[in-house]
Amino acid sequence: MAKKNSEHCSFCGRERKDVNMLISGIEGQICDYCVDQAYEIVQEEVSSDKVDDTGSLTLKSPHEIKGYLDQYVIGQEQAKRVLSVAVYNHYKRVIELSKKNNKESDSDVEIEKSNIILVGETGTGKTLMARTIAKMLEVPFCIADATVLTEAGYVGEDVESILSRLLQASNYEPEKAEKGIVFIDEIDKIARKSDNPSITRDVSGEGVQQALLKLLEGTTVNVPPEGGRKHPEQKMVKVNTENIMFIAGGAFDGIERKIADRLRTNVIGFAKAEDQKEAIDTKNLLQYVAPQDLKSFGLIPEIVGRLPVVSFMNPLDKETLKQILVEPKNSVIKQFIYLFELDNIKLTFEEGVYDFIADKAIEYGLGARGLRSMLEAILNDAMFDMPSQKSDKQRELRVDIDYVHKQLEKTNIAKLKVA
Repeated sequence: MAKKNSEHCSFCGRERKDVNMLISGIEGQICDYCVDQAYEIVQEEVSSDKVDDTGSLTLKSPHEIKGYLDQYVIGQEQAKRVLSVAVYNHYKRVIELSKKNNKESDSDVEIEKSNIILVGETGTGKTLMARTIAKMLEVPFCIADATVLTEAGYVGEDVESILSRLLQASNYEPEKAEKGIVFIDEIDKIARKSDNPSITRDVSGEGVQQALLKLLEGTTVNVPPEGGRKHPEQKMVKVNTENIMFIAGGAFDGIERKIADRLRTNVIGFAKAEDQKEAIDTKNLLQYVAPQDLKSFGLIPEIVGRLPVVSFMNPLDKETLKQILVEPKNSVIKQFIYLFELDNIKLTFEEGVYDFIADKAIEYGLGARGLRSMLEAILNDAMFDMPSQKSDKQRELRVDIDYVHKQLEKTNIAKLKVA
């Protein structure tokens, strides 16, 4: 009951005359305003405990995921469909696990993780697809380079450093990191050096693959928040990888020979081998990639089993590269037009320029990343000179074939031509 002689609230400092009631305790008093506020805080905490641990994660259908990818990634229809289904199933699994933890589901079926491996040449969009999906789902995302990873105790980075990057991307909140996406690039570079299991230390190959197994499967890992090597006095953050989606990518240079060997050995029966081979597209053997090819290349069976979804990236032809230049929501042409627009300069291109740039990107073997390199070389002089020429009126830069030839002759980019 409120005391008449109480003078002020011990929490907010309001005096008795400024409140409706002061409630006395052992050490002081609390006013009715602070009681109401405390009640609201308690209600928020209780309700947040009842919300599933998926947080604000919104499950998108495979069609919605692919539709979003279509805005940023040109072509690669098969890879986009496979990736959309795998991501949908993965986060459906995350939500189901949350329901089980909150006693909202009594199903005995446990859904396994759908980690993915993408096989394709450099510059075909592997990293872009993973980054775009993470952006759509609004989950933490990081890229890890497998080439710098070594077995624990050796010079290089431990596999836990992958999670350090994810932790940094989630603002050091483990709960967010545990629902993120990790893209492991250049995974083909940690293939073991021979077909036989190593009897000596293979610290940057098979040893790293063995260390990755626990992360891919799902376990609680002590992660050094600042990255680097572990040491006994270092503060660690516990991260559970059970709901983290891992997407691995690599060029797997030479895997076409493994695929070709397997396809030849699969020709059985009385039909002529030549007839069977005619049905195989020898210009794009990656479309026939299978788990056994990854194993033949040098990935250990255990890691192939933990990357159950296998897809491929088609090589980029001229028409696809031309579309990549102009069509995506964040296309490189739109980026340069906007950069010039910020300086009150209208940048336009003749139609033939796109064909020329696509042709040269193929000729020089640069892939999609090479499109930006070409444009940087073409527009470098203009980007250097025009911002200094201040004018209140809008200026225009029209890029035609003659301008392109003139600018490329000043650079060394032609020396990139593939032999």
